[in-house]
Amino acid sequence: MRLFWRHGYEGVSLNDLTAALGIAPPSLYAAFGSKAELYLAAVDRYEAISPFIEGSELADAGTLERAIHSVLTAGIDAVTRRDRERGCMVSDGLVSCGEANDGLAAHLARRRQAMRRNLAKIFGRWLDREQARSLARYVAALLQGISIQARDGASAADLRPLVEIACAHGGRLSEGRRT
Repeated sequence: MRLFWRHGYEGVSLNDLTAALGIAPPSLYAAFGSKAELYLAAVDRYEAISPFIEGSELADAGTLERAIHSVLTAGIDAVTRRDRERGCMVSDGLVSCGEANDGLAAHLARRRQAMRRNLAKIFGRWLDREQARSLARYVAALLQGISIQARDGASAADLRPLVEIACAHGGRLSEGRRT
């Protein structure tokens, strides 16, 4: 998982994987079937051990601004932790790749879409459907940018001002909130 997280799918060779796992290629294929299947298992493991934020925490936020603040703060904390790789394996993973890996890229794109749908559902507590979807896309775009900036060395302190800017934007949206 850490190899894929650090170098991306295309940046990790079969030799890298077998050396890290301490196994021979036939054992890797017997256990996972392919490098692609191992990658998908690594993404599943990443999501299992990297809980971003619980939907209930957002739903209990009380206000739209608090929900935005919670999700962005959790995102910043997740991608800047000193004890882990920088960035997000799902947000950054296979955004661009060789044609042979289009299927894996589509798989990660579906995971990112699911996150946006979840955010839109939560934001729908305060906004109409279209506003919630737009805000979810905006927050997801910020999270992806935050992840990339963290990979480039930005600290949590560098990224925190983005939270206040986004909360102010969300506050303007909630002025026309649904009743």
